[in-house]
Amino acid sequence: MISYPIMGINTDTHTHLGNTGLKICRVGFGGIPIQRLAMTESEQLVHAALERGINFFDTSRIYTDSEAKLGRALAGKRNRAVIASKTYSRDAGGARQDLETSLKELGTDHVEIYQCHNVSTEKDLERILAPGGALAALEKARDQGLVQFVGITGHKPWILEKALNAYAFATLQVPVNIIEQSSLTALIPAARAKGMGIIAMKPVAGGALREVSLNLRFILTSGVDAVIPGMDDPIQVTQNLAILEKPMPLTPAEMQRLEKEKERLGNSFCRRCEYCMPCPEGLNIPILNLMEGYYFRYNLKEWTLERMAGMDKIFSDCTACGVCISRCPYELNMPELFKSASERIAADQKNRKH
Repeated sequence: MISYPIMGINTDTHTHLGNTGLKICRVGFGGIPIQRLAMTESEQLVHAALERGINFFDTSRIYTDSEAKLGRALAGKRNRAVIASKTYSRDAGGARQDLETSLKELGTDHVEIYQCHNVSTEKDLERILAPGGALAALEKARDQGLVQFVGITGHKPWILEKALNAYAFATLQVPVNIIEQSSLTALIPAARAKGMGIIAMKPVAGGALREVSLNLRFILTSGVDAVIPGMDDPIQVTQNLAILEKPMPLTPAEMQRLEKEKERLGNSFCRRCEYCMPCPEGLNIPILNLMEGYYFRYNLKEWTLERMAGMDKIFSDCTACGVCISRCPYELNMPELFKSASERIAADQKNRKH
């Protein structure tokens, strides 16, 4: 196994990632936003992160050119980085192909962490666990020194709890923020008890939350090892790292500010609990809500449209039957939200053509 020493560690801002032995900055680098940056801009951003002490970089095979941009930026600096990437493939052949492509794009002979990406159904879990499943390929890759640790990511605590009981994953990556706290009750404590490295994603709910610093501080007191905000500007690197110099936990006044944010989004933000499913018309309501966020808040417009083109049903296929409204514990009016999303995307596409 090849092992890269991690340089420039500040013990006040860094921590061990579970029982992996990897020491990482508690504020990592989420690799989604660099998809919309030019190669030179992303390179400058990654260099700024490295120079300020960030050494954990998250990406995925499905994040278009994110791996390639990270690979170029980390060329000659590989010994300063812990890289985590992911495969969406559920079978061994696809997972192995994804890993080999990831290594090529990243310009490295191994990654510290490779994760099964967004395991969101029992069928997904069964497929990766089965003989000939993705985990078989990742275990072989680990034995060959291509991967140090195998992890899992997802949005549904009840599925991930089953995953933790079925396999000894080294790391867990889940959404945590003031709105999405369902992982804090059982999933994260269970992962902590197993010695897993715990990484919080979606810290500002895909850009929906405005109190960035307060959310990051809230998350880092919730039992996770690190948080990985997406960044597209060196100023954000400085701002995000500044939270490590501030006291934790939050004061009552600061918590009140976060609760106001929660109230502000209460009637429009989908928590992906799936109580609304199945939709009588066949819409994947939680995924469509993610697509709306990727389009408008992440500004990944072409990427989102490509994903939606492969979906059986999209926003405009909603018939406003109202079944989802009656099931939603947060009383979200999905038909109205989907109508608005469809109209806004159509208007934006029309404006871009002129």
